[in-house]
Amino acid sequence: MVREAERRLEKSCPFCREPIPSTEEECHKQAMKRVEANDPVAMCGEGFLQYQKGDYSSAFEYSKKAAELGNVSAHYRLSLLYLDGQGVEKDEKKSIHHTEVAAIGGHPDARCNLASYEERNGDMKRTARHLIIAATQGSNESIKSLMDLFKIGKVSKDDLAAALRAHQAAVEETKSPQREAAEDFFRTRTTS
Repeated sequence: MVREAERRLEKSCPFCREPIPSTEEECHKQAMKRVEANDPVAMCGEGFLQYQKGDYSSAFEYSKKAAELGNVSAHYRLSLLYLDGQGVEKDEKKSIHHTEVAAIGGHPDARCNLASYEERNGDMKRTARHLIIAATQGSNESIKSLMDLFKIGKVSKDDLAAALRAHQAAVEETKSPQREAAEDFFRTRTTS
């Protein structure tokens, strides 16, 4: 996208090199082509869109298919749907299973949810471990929770300091001119 901006070239999809759709209808049509091609990212995105619309049954179906294809975010979405009983019968065991799969796959919010689950069960050592892992993935929520645990003596000063350093390193790793240009691009698309 930076290349297109610098040279004033037509903006194109980084995956298929097709021109970026100019209307929401074209965008949805292009996304559905990816869904039909069994693209797990597109399926997860469609599941999220259906969730936002309140169509939890469709959100569940799209997320389930994307999860079967290995999409970590879809596992996280399924964990929330099972937890709240939206679009599917409420099932805490299935919710925890999908949370664990998402956490193992590197989803920091899933890792924080596992920490909350362990805290409810009284295992503060595992709670802290999950939060430290989430911090190394750049989760701001985990840092706040670790500080709270530090205040009540459940996390050592050294562990907190190590988590803060790892968090900062993870945040720094995600910075790049290309990412900033992409964020600016999407920010201007959503505000116009």
